Amino acid sequence: MIDYRMIDARVIDLCREFNVEIIPGTRYPEIGQTRAPDTLRRIIDRYGIEHARMVMTTIIEAGNNKLLLDKEGFWMVSDMVRACQGIIERDASAWLETWDMIPGGELQFVAQELRSVVPTRFALGGMVYERLFRRFGPNADQLDMLDDRRRIT
Repeated sequence: MIDYRMIDARVIDLCREFNVEIIPGTRYPEIGQTRAPDTLRRIIDRYGIEHARMVMTTIIEAGNNKLLLDKEGFWMVSDMVRACQGIIERDASAWLETWDMIPGGELQFVAQELRSVVPTRFALGGMVYERLFRRFGPNADQLDMLDDRRRIT
């Protein structure tokens, strides 16, 4: 049972806005659940509620990535939102479409293989940023004959 008195009201409101259920840290989360309300509070404290709302929008609107509702996922998406603010401002719908094609849960699984060497947040962020760069970077319109990942555009 969750004691909501111990969770920041901004986090509760944000999770309700996006239909994300906060569960106890002792339970394994299912899709659409999080046990990382403290992480959301830290993101709100550091970058503000609108930034946290964009993080949640990026995760929730891209139905492919609802497994990212954990500490590493929240921080990684926060990093990408900060790194790619110009992209979001120019074309938020293309941003969300691209995230919908990124296999976030699968990449997170791969990134966890490196957890004893590199923090999962950073390994995952690198893999995701590479895909964002291919979609929005300076050579996004050029084909790479040796890489089939170009298809996510």
